[in-house]
Amino acid sequence: MDAERVVVVGRFQPPHLGHLHLIRQALYLAREAIIVVGSAQESHTLENPLTAGERVEALKLMLEEELGEDFCRRVAIIPVADIAMNKVWVQYLRMLLPRFDAAISGNELVLMLFEDMGIKTYKPELYKRDSCSGTRIREMAAKGGDWESCLHPRVRDFLGKIGFEERIRRLSG
Repeated sequence: MDAERVVVVGRFQPPHLGHLHLIRQALYLAREAIIVVGSAQESHTLENPLTAGERVEALKLMLEEELGEDFCRRVAIIPVADIAMNKVWVQYLRMLLPRFDAAISGNELVLMLFEDMGIKTYKPELYKRDSCSGTRIREMAAKGGDWESCLHPRVRDFLGKIGFEERIRRLSG
């Protein structure tokens, strides 16, 4: 393990198998992972249809099954509202989160911001990026396509219970 605690930043709209792949990579690199549920103040829009609480619950369902007892010892899930100041964003995270010494992300801006603050970064192998992305899942749910194939079964069941597909369709008009 290269790091003690690694930050994993995402919006998780919704959490999908690509996110699970990313979190597994983070836990290979570090003893613990802090999962930052970004844009926590956003919900009920096409880009951010789920509330922060719904995203935390879906992540927890998926990770409890995948990590078992390790989940509670190795993962913290923390919702964080956006700020519109990229230059101080990492300092903002330092104020809100437990100590961390690394970050993992497929987003170049996120990697640059952490690197600018002297924090070690990792660029992960992305999982089926063309077909398993939050944008694609939301688009398919709005159009009636196969949006469920990139979801963990427990996330799929949870989204069914909260009416995710109906919410997306109504938001898309």
